[in-house]
Amino acid sequence: MTLANTPPTVGWDLHCHTVFSDGTVTPAGMIQEAGRLGLHGVAIADHDTTAGWQEARLAAEEAGMPLVRGSEITSHDDGVSVHMLAYQYDPDDAMLAGLFARTRAARRERARQMVERLGRDYPITWESVLAQIKEGSRTTVGRPHIADALVAVGVYPTRSDAFAGAVSSHSPYYIPTPSPSAEEVIAAVRHAGGVSVVAHAADPSRNRRLLSRERIEHLAGEGLDGLEVWHRGNPVEGRRMLLDVAERCGLLVTGGSDWHGAGKPNVMGEFVTDDATVREIVRRGTLPLVQ
Repeated sequence: MTLANTPPTVGWDLHCHTVFSDGTVTPAGMIQEAGRLGLHGVAIADHDTTAGWQEARLAAEEAGMPLVRGSEITSHDDGVSVHMLAYQYDPDDAMLAGLFARTRAARRERARQMVERLGRDYPITWESVLAQIKEGSRTTVGRPHIADALVAVGVYPTRSDAFAGAVSSHSPYYIPTPSPSAEEVIAAVRHAGGVSVVAHAADPSRNRRLLSRERIEHLAGEGLDGLEVWHRGNPVEGRRMLLDVAERCGLLVTGGSDWHGAGKPNVMGEFVTDDATVREIVRRGTLPLVQ
């Protein structure tokens, strides 16, 4: 298999977030934006949840916009934070549902502890963070909600500024997210009949130490399906490494914007996945494509 070394210009955005995690737009709004941009299709990929799938499915069917159903799952590999995109899996699978429940609870407690630390130096409370959550208990709570609370009280002008400051993973207030291992996530996604793809694996802003070529090859041996190569956070040299590993290990190559609505500067469709790769994801997954 020889992989193209330039990103596709038309196709599917397979990495989009909504109000059910840290995005600012509803699933219906996500579908509307994908249609406005003329994308071939779109994937919902909220953190550690399927809560937005039903609204996204109904909106996609009404708009005639093909939809891949997915989630972004936080994991770790030997001290490196690894975000795993899981697509087209059975949302009722007990193994994966249990993993989500544990991760969501851990995320919420970690956020509460971070707010306790921040509250010693900034005018922020847990109640002010909860006020930023759009869908109540169905929302996966994380650092973006803390950032929004800091913006609301005027500490920072935007969420991005907060992430560059007090909410940064390098700040003294930061607490790592308690997470399952990457191997555990790959096994759970496979058990649920889904497809696993490591998101933005070469992004230096996310980890002091990145996943090595050897660790990615190890995960491929554990059943990893693909790598998100086309992402704004992956520098050119990182993309080359990921493409080389994908070719050597027979991994799928995907692209996505990591769109969060107004929550990030990322623009829907700025990176996409080609049609043939999406067809293969759907073929491997247990769910039918929404169209």
